[in-house]
Amino acid sequence: MNILVCDDEVEIVDAIEIYLKNEGYNIIKCYNGREAIEAVENKDVHLVIMDIMMPEMDGIKATTKIREIKNIPVIMLSAKSEDTDIILGLNMGADDYITKPFNPLELIARVKSQLRRYTSLGGAVDKQDVNIYKTGDLIIDDERKEVTVDGELVKLTPVEYKILLLLTQNLGKVYSIEQIYENVWNEPSFNPENTVAVHIRRIREKIEIDPKNPKYLKVVWGVGYKMEEI
Repeated sequence: MNILVCDDEVEIVDAIEIYLKNEGYNIIKCYNGREAIEAVENKDVHLVIMDIMMPEMDGIKATTKIREIKNIPVIMLSAKSEDTDIILGLNMGADDYITKPFNPLELIARVKSQLRRYTSLGGAVDKQDVNIYKTGDLIIDDERKEVTVDGELVKLTPVEYKILLLLTQNLGKVYSIEQIYENVWNEPSFNPENTVAVHIRRIREKIEIDPKNPKYLKVVWGVGYKMEEI
């Protein structure tokens, strides 16, 4: 697996390289957003670790561009822990985030979690798991990993797809934020409200005609979210 690490601080890139090389990953090193975009365009990259604050092109703009090129997992790095930075990064297409200074074991765990989802969504599908899930005009073809609404293909990130699939496989069932996080991220939840809420909002923007008055992805106040059976 090839992991692109992009940060303008050389010491951080080198440290991450050491941690991940010890886990058997190949590292592609970049130091600004433009370099990262060029690497994604020209190399076989399976996951990106992207700093937010960088010269020339910041991580937010670079992530937006990367999302147009390839649908690979992106983990944002931020020196700040404010919710605004985290939400901004997730809104621009990041799948996860980690704040600096970070625990190397936490970083490795998040990398492995994202790669598991990426490879499972992109790999061969067992025949017994091949299913088509439908509600109204929304259709999920889990063999092709495709989502269509009114016949139009919807482009989702791996995390968005997995959330939508979980809820659509269980129409009408209400999942709490903690249950969604634990099912999709495959790890215990710890203050997952912002992370899940941002992904839900992004899904609605892609599948709903009016995201503020959703037809499909409903909130059950004080409980969680569900997909409406139509």
